[in-house]
Amino acid sequence: MTSTVPASLFRADGRSALQAVFLDMDGTLVDTEGFWWDAEVEVFADLGHRLDVAWKEIVVGGPMTRSAGYLIEATGADITLEELTVLLNEKFEQRIGRGVPLMPGAERLLAELARHNIPTALVSASHRRIIDRVLHSLGRDRFALTVAGDEVGRTKPHPEPYLTAAHGVGADPALCAVIEDTATGVASAEAAGCRVVAVPSVAPIAPSAGRVVVRSLEEVDVPFLRTLIASPGSSTPAPTGRI
Repeated sequence: MTSTVPASLFRADGRSALQAVFLDMDGTLVDTEGFWWDAEVEVFADLGHRLDVAWKEIVVGGPMTRSAGYLIEATGADITLEELTVLLNEKFEQRIGRGVPLMPGAERLLAELARHNIPTALVSASHRRIIDRVLHSLGRDRFALTVAGDEVGRTKPHPEPYLTAAHGVGADPALCAVIEDTATGVASAEAAGCRVVAVPSVAPIAPSAGRVVVRSLEEVDVPFLRTLIASPGSSTPAPTGRI
């Protein structure tokens, strides 16, 4: 889809301000990263294999093909990638069918973005069938666009998902803020040219140029997100009070 950016998102002097905000789903807006790991543990137990908890940090936040492929290789399980993907999605759907908890600050942030009329997109490596189930908890009407991992040619950490979101809302990626919880998602957003707020859920993420790391979505609001976006030809001031 394509849309125009409201004039209210530009400063009086005509210089571009924050045009859109893109958010990851699992581990960022909803507390489901543990659900995926539990599903993986259960599926591999059924196959006669026990997963090492140290692998959790390796597979978290990655696309299904990468995570599933790694676990097949690590365990030597006699199953194809396609077969495992089906089993993992089925187990995960069973778990989210019992309800999906939102991350602290997620409800407030989504409501604030809506009040400020800021185009917001959900960008996830999860498949469409999973996203549609989770949207029952998040609220489909809160997003101008949703991008699923099985709807792009190359998913995270490739920049395509975030470039797709920017194109879909008619925004310049450099004037968009992204909120992510994993290194894989951060790499995708940064490769697309977006400014990133990292909220680590399982594995740590280090701050770097153009990236701010916070403890929780409760530290993120619209004024903070606006500080991430620089005027053309200027540098972005480093936000204070965050780690």
